[in-house]
Amino acid sequence: MTGIDRREFTKLAGGVGITSLASSTFGTFAIAQGAAKVVIVGGGAGGATVAHYLKREEPKLEVTLIEANPIYSSSFFSNLYLGGFRSFESLNHDYSGLEQVGVQFVRDYATNVDPVARTVKTQSGGTFAYDRLVLSPGIDMKYDAVEGYSREAAVMMPHAYNTDGEQKRLLKSQLEAMPEGGTVLILPPDNPFRCPPGPYERVCMIAHFLKTRKPRSKLIVLDPKKAFSKQAVIMEAIERYYADIVEMNLSNEIDSFAVVRVDPKTREVETRDGQKWKGDVVNLIPPQRAGEIAIKAGCAEGDWCPIKPESFRSAKVENIYVIGDASIAVDMPKSAFSANSQAKVVVADILADLAGREKFPPRFRNTCWSMVGPDNSVKIGANYTPQDGKLVASGAFISQPGEGDEVRKQNLAESIAWYDSITADMFAKRAM
Repeated sequence: MTGIDRREFTKLAGGVGITSLASSTFGTFAIAQGAAKVVIVGGGAGGATVAHYLKREEPKLEVTLIEANPIYSSSFFSNLYLGGFRSFESLNHDYSGLEQVGVQFVRDYATNVDPVARTVKTQSGGTFAYDRLVLSPGIDMKYDAVEGYSREAAVMMPHAYNTDGEQKRLLKSQLEAMPEGGTVLILPPDNPFRCPPGPYERVCMIAHFLKTRKPRSKLIVLDPKKAFSKQAVIMEAIERYYADIVEMNLSNEIDSFAVVRVDPKTREVETRDGQKWKGDVVNLIPPQRAGEIAIKAGCAEGDWCPIKPESFRSAKVENIYVIGDASIAVDMPKSAFSANSQAKVVVADILADLAGREKFPPRFRNTCWSMVGPDNSVKIGANYTPQDGKLVASGAFISQPGEGDEVRKQNLAESIAWYDSITADMFAKRAM
């Protein structure tokens, strides 16, 4: 596969919208009571997609996207940058395409939501009224979950696990500056967190960097979990490519490799079992929670936001949707693919709701690819449908150990084509 056209991308991404609802819900129609206002907070795979499709399918809508960063630096595929397979610039996307289709782009921080007045306030003093609000704020790091860690400490122990391009460049620069024969520590979080296979693709990509640039170096993983996503094929890749570089430490009933304390100045780490470790580079990925604005809006229970699975409406606050990483979608993982799929369901629900039209059963889909070596990518995925108040998986698939090189090479080509297609889909790029 060398590319995915719009029809193939829609089929791959699943969801409702372009396929099953094109003739019934999507399409230009008179919105009840004039031009309705939809405000979207967060310009990632969920929020940007909602903005694009709402404005494309119903130009009369007033669609406002509030996002603090002028450039979106994608977390997905960022591990390939760390491994040397992709440039930093290739991860970065602006919002000009959305502005060209009529989306009002507001570069600001959303600071408060008033669900009674139906307004969103921003850091610069703006107030934006809405008929429907879509929150897609992604994640915030729980810096205080690890003693000694903080937002400031992340400069010395970068997590590089959000859309902050500076964190990615910081981790890469530390890897490049590390002396030959040095040690890298990767500290994944406990569940749940964004992109379950992400830390382990990162293990492979950083190991590849070390193998090709600093072959006497070591990479040590200290994991609070007993198991992880795609474990069989990730471990197969480590044995095949990086056996002399990578040391994996998974927790069990006796030993816990959960990190409880760090010293950013000395780059020392202490785990729950009392062991102390030291790295030249420490990649600490802390526990996570829904973005702060979703919590301020009253949409959260604990760290995450419960939703109604048939529509991704907030289970707690009327006229608000919560999509992407901030939501509780149970078995549907926190990924860009998931957020894009959820966004299209939300668009269909908003348009049908505002126009008083019939709603149709939604379909969701997720696929996550992980590059584990040169011309070698593995994948996992499933379809999801609402059932008994939750999303139920069907048609699940996962790469298996022992697959041929051509299969893995095809997976990689498929993932690259998907990246180009989803970013075009998110940001209304004409190449789509």
